[in-house]
Amino acid sequence: MKQRTPVIVNILIIIGLLIVFYYLFVQSYAFLGSPYFWGTVVIAGILAYIHSAIGDLIENNKFKKLSPEEKAAYLAEKKVPFLKRMYDAAFKKQSETEEKDILIDHGFDGIMELDNQLPKWWVGLFYFGTAFCIVYIAAFSFTDFAHPLSEYDKEYKEQLASIDKYMKEQPPVTIESAKYSADNIAAGEEIFKTTCISCHSEGGRGGIGPNLTDNYWHNQPEKTLFKNVFHVVENGVAGTAMQAWGKNGVLTGADIQNVAAYVYHINQEQKPITPAQGGAPPYGEEAHWEKE
Repeated sequence: MKQRTPVIVNILIIIGLLIVFYYLFVQSYAFLGSPYFWGTVVIAGILAYIHSAIGDLIENNKFKKLSPEEKAAYLAEKKVPFLKRMYDAAFKKQSETEEKDILIDHGFDGIMELDNQLPKWWVGLFYFGTAFCIVYIAAFSFTDFAHPLSEYDKEYKEQLASIDKYMKEQPPVTIESAKYSADNIAAGEEIFKTTCISCHSEGGRGGIGPNLTDNYWHNQPEKTLFKNVFHVVENGVAGTAMQAWGKNGVLTGADIQNVAAYVYHINQEQKPITPAQGGAPPYGEEAHWEKE
């Protein structure tokens, strides 16, 4: 008569399987806080105890039919801890006497075959893999689980939501808090193309507006180039086509910070576009900017 698995082990296995199967369909661990999940765990635990109680009745009935020697052997084996029985079943080598009992009466080239049972851990993994495969296929077929496009759309929306939340919670960027960062150049270039290129032309070479790549500036209200650009974009220039992009609410402080980073980049980190290269001629006075 074989030893049975303790009911607590069965319950732990059931909880593990429920977590795996719930996740396949819910696709997050939010279900761990759901009363429906824990209700399922409680019901499964009760059923496991009922199953164990029925097993005890069957086991007692079979035990009565054993011979005294079989009863003694069964009781001795039952005293062995469950984990040790599992380890022995998986790795312990049979004695010569045990091998004779499971020796199959055929062989080849002097090699005999034993009628060994598969280890329980191997059989358990096989059944788990089979069940997991069935549930996985069902989840893949009837839910959005494991669909790359659905997962991408979900993560993309979550990222946009987190960015919006971050932007709302962050204090607005002002000329006092604005700082130059090379990470803002690319975003500033995109804003420049949509709002500034009509007057300052591509690359800031100038046209209707002045050349932003040389060192001559008509408006120098600030001591540093980056802050100066921020001031001009935010407040505009009276009597010119340069509107107050920030005061008018067209650009946010973060947008202006990005544009200022781009203008700083093309003015300080790249060679100026001269009139010979298609740039507008110098306009204003030569600037002597303080270092950032």
